[in-house]
Amino acid sequence: MGAVGCRELSGLRLLATARRMVRRGDSGHRGFTRRQPSLPVMTLPYSPAARVAPPCAGGRPLPEVSDHQCGPLVITALLPISREVALVTPRTPRMVRWSLSAVAVVLPMAMIAPWPAQAGADLVAPAKDGLTKAVSLKDGATNAAAPVSVTVPAGHAAAPQTVTPMDDATAARAEDADPDPADPNPDPGGGRRGRDNESHSRQQAAQNGGNGKAANPNCTLIVPSAPLTAQGLATPYELVSTNRRNGPCHEANDNQSAFVEAAIIDPPTGKLAIYRPLVVDRGTQPAAAPIVPRLPTGSVVAVWFGFQGTTLTLDGATAGCVNGLRGSPFGQFAYCGAPEFFRAANAAIGAGKLKVPPVGMARDGQPCPTARDFSVIDQDQSDNLTTRYLALPNGRTAQDTAANVAALPVRTVLQNASDNRLLTDFINPALGCTPFTAPDLTARGAPAPALALNELQAAASQRKPVALVPPNDPMAQVNGKPSVAKTNLYRAGVNQPPLDPAVDTAKNYCTDLASVGLARLRLDRALTLAAPSPDLAAAKNLFAFLQQRLKASFTALACTPVRRRG
Repeated sequence: MGAVGCRELSGLRLLATARRMVRRGDSGHRGFTRRQPSLPVMTLPYSPAARVAPPCAGGRPLPEVSDHQCGPLVITALLPISREVALVTPRTPRMVRWSLSAVAVVLPMAMIAPWPAQAGADLVAPAKDGLTKAVSLKDGATNAAAPVSVTVPAGHAAAPQTVTPMDDATAARAEDADPDPADPNPDPGGGRRGRDNESHSRQQAAQNGGNGKAANPNCTLIVPSAPLTAQGLATPYELVSTNRRNGPCHEANDNQSAFVEAAIIDPPTGKLAIYRPLVVDRGTQPAAAPIVPRLPTGSVVAVWFGFQGTTLTLDGATAGCVNGLRGSPFGQFAYCGAPEFFRAANAAIGAGKLKVPPVGMARDGQPCPTARDFSVIDQDQSDNLTTRYLALPNGRTAQDTAANVAALPVRTVLQNASDNRLLTDFINPALGCTPFTAPDLTARGAPAPALALNELQAAASQRKPVALVPPNDPMAQVNGKPSVAKTNLYRAGVNQPPLDPAVDTAKNYCTDLASVGLARLRLDRALTLAAPSPDLAAAKNLFAFLQQRLKASFTALACTPVRRRG
């Protein structure tokens, strides 16, 4: 065969083209690899349905082959002798030699099975891969897991949109932001997909994820049974590697930490509460037993997830949970029961049972910013949480409570780098603003902020222009292209209306980010220069941090056009 298609199979990567003819053995048998008579030879029928293979990791599709050229495909195993595998056809005595990194004992029959039909941009056919229900994307990407609870009909997925960058005038305003002379790195080259550019600057997404080079960036969170009940909230979630070949996942590693945050509403009274379920390594016990919350009868509960790595996959009791589109996870974000919670909360607001406090006025004379203010958001707004955990030297974790701090030898406090924490813990104090809080049942009812509260206040108070998840948000895209279906799933989890393609465009989002966001950054410079940075390794003060974050967001959202020289 002049060329051979390829696919990823059980960790074995097969090359796509025959780079050279291998000739071994006697002169009378040129072109054939010598094999031992004692070794078995498997002869399997060729399937015309397998003519064209999807691309894979630098390979090329299998060229068209006419039916009369297709004889039986002979697979000869020489692993005990040379650790090689050769594929030949009787009509074409040419062979391909593959050097294997490890001895493969059996080549599965699936190697020659017909390729599955290609799905649309938002949906792909699932296939099993170890712990998670993994899928193969059309571009050959790996580590994409399919949440079992999400099914989006193909007819609901809109055609890909074109991301329109800003015009030169708008981009110039963004580029002209006054640099902080004390900032050693005003442009850190952000734009890391699915990141908010806070404490993630140290993480490197290595292809192998392990080998001592970098932490595995892709982890799976096992959802416990009945996660929206009191007992389910108090049952720890378990963190495990999505693909064990890429290395382990450990909750105490701040490049892999996953976080869970719950919001509870009592519909008859409109009262809100917060709870923070714990995450532990799979197979381990928490350092202290989680607090079991007391929930009013008929409460509506939802949970949200944040992640310090690249892609978090949900597994376990995922009914009612959304991890993204099937085969295309959001990345750092997921939720369970969020639309139901927001429907109950909005109904309570409409009935006057729940009163959302106004944002108030900031020290700069402007309304205090919300989670939908263009001075707060980045390339993937409304993601991640305000939840914190305690980590012990042995890697075990516990809820962040005063009792646990006093009783346990705490090594560090794990925090989720997030838009929500940035707003409540850094921007609000710098501007003299107060976040919306509710009793935290994890902390004996102490008032605390949360993602759900920020979104409720933003919906009630944010003035135009309002920042809503755009089609060029990397976590709302599929294979790097806009997806209305996936964007709407993301929006539904944070109390936002469905995307309006006529208004909610990439160009409008970029323009508002460059104008409104930049104007507020300059206005508040004196206040934010005196405020602490969320990440001292990235910037020495809040102003420099926000400036870096803004520039990185332009890159990740494809807002800035290529500047012409000369």
